[in-house]
Amino acid sequence: MTGAPLVVGAAIVEGGRLLAAQRSGPPALRGRWEFPGGKVDPGEDERAALIRECAEELGVRVGLGDRVGGDWPLPNGSVMRVWLAAVVAGVPRPLEHLALRWLEPRELYDVSWLPGDLPVVAEIEKLLPDFPAG
Repeated sequence: MTGAPLVVGAAIVEGGRLLAAQRSGPPALRGRWEFPGGKVDPGEDERAALIRECAEELGVRVGLGDRVGGDWPLPNGSVMRVWLAAVVAGVPRPLEHLALRWLEPRELYDVSWLPGDLPVVAEIEKLLPDFPAG
């Protein structure tokens, strides 16, 4: 652990597509796109926090796979850790976001990602060909 506040994110992949979530706030970030997830509570396991966040934000239960890269520094001084994920129960709904969008590999940069998420998107772009499109 780095000592910096920890944020977790889910790179939810289905049918070769990546799920992006459009922020509803704060005002400076409203309308930008991110990975679903959020802050890890004190004493909370990182993976458990991510599963909880996906349930709260999307109304789904996810299964987590491998981590994507290492610690991703964010502009606010936090560190983000991202896991590949798959929906195992439910259908994602924008409970805390303005919208959700499934992005095909060719569409990954069609949305305005948060700056801290962009390097992760580039890493996931390398992984998407390994996921079946069907």
